[in-house]
Amino acid sequence: MSSKIIYDIWLLLQLLIGYNLVLPLLLYFAYIISRKPVYKSPQPKAEADYGIIVTAYEHTYFIPSVVDSILKLKYSNYLIYIVADKCDISNLKFDDERVIILRPETTLGSNTRSHFYAINNFRRAHERLTIIDSDNLVDSNYLNELNVLFNEGFIAVQGIRKAKNLDTTYACLDAARDMYYHFYDGKALFSLGSSATLAGSGMAFTTALYKDCLEKLDVTGAGFDKVLQYEIVRRGQRIAFTDKAIVYDEKTSGSDQLVKQRARWINTWFRYFKFGFTLLGQGISRFERNRILFGITLLRPPLFIFLILSIFCLFANVFISLTMVAIWILSFVCFVTSFLLAIEHAKPDKAIYRSLIGIPKFIFFQVLSLLKIRSANKISVATTHVHVHSIDDIKDTL
Repeated sequence: MSSKIIYDIWLLLQLLIGYNLVLPLLLYFAYIISRKPVYKSPQPKAEADYGIIVTAYEHTYFIPSVVDSILKLKYSNYLIYIVADKCDISNLKFDDERVIILRPETTLGSNTRSHFYAINNFRRAHERLTIIDSDNLVDSNYLNELNVLFNEGFIAVQGIRKAKNLDTTYACLDAARDMYYHFYDGKALFSLGSSATLAGSGMAFTTALYKDCLEKLDVTGAGFDKVLQYEIVRRGQRIAFTDKAIVYDEKTSGSDQLVKQRARWINTWFRYFKFGFTLLGQGISRFERNRILFGITLLRPPLFIFLILSIFCLFANVFISLTMVAIWILSFVCFVTSFLLAIEHAKPDKAIYRSLIGIPKFIFFQVLSLLKIRSANKISVATTHVHVHSIDDIKDTL
């Protein structure tokens, strides 16, 4: 193989890695110049009927808090279904008849199995369902804000997950990462005519859509949201995004917690990134913006992976091409700028900015998680957290 062919392959590999550094800033400028849709509050009408599914695995100590926050919704037409998979429910006592506790006789060990266990035990035919994790808290206007998008004709809506704890550097960095993805994979993509990516909770669908997408699939391990978003987009539907439907999410506070959680997440990317090729191909053949942009997004590696590969390319070029070194440095400047713009857009707590100095250590622990991806699906399907909050605690800090 000639040296020119080797060099051309090297340039191609750099392009495939490096575009991930520049793409967010391009999306940011496209978002700024695009005409962003303004959704008005829905006209008064009969409240849509929601089944609110709360999933728990092995642990239930967050359940009272999340149920308390849901019962404070400024909404009346809903029932809460708690699926306590492999849980001791002896201490779960609720006086409100809207709370239904479901304890499967055998361990389900899967998010989708828990969701369908709830669906198959719905007390009535709910028009819509929304999925909440057991460690979440729900803003009182959550369902009302989801309705704004549903009333515009969308049948899948992703809300925003905000941090309910910023007690450690890891929690702050986890929150910063979420801010980055919420902006580019949520607000920007949706504003540009594509779909928001799903975040695992704080999302809602028509019950018919959810069943159509996943009823015939048995998705095990982490990543059901990856399969679900693919099934929705390949059906020609868009996933709407709203940053006003707020769910407060527990952020990872410790390194061991971080490694186990990221091992599962990285495993899901390797399992499901192939969906990006399918959607990209469909989008190109049909000239459809939704599938093209969403397909490109699914092909993007996790942040730390393409950052590490980019650093490798930068240093390798010190011995190959100083021009490429300059290009890589400029690309890193573009990425850092886009990252800070996304965080600033979220108007974060000052603790988020202070935590950024810990990014190298944060990346290091995610590298460790790569060593666990083969056994990721054997790790508990739920991340164990240690803090219990109420919705009132969260509001007191705002």
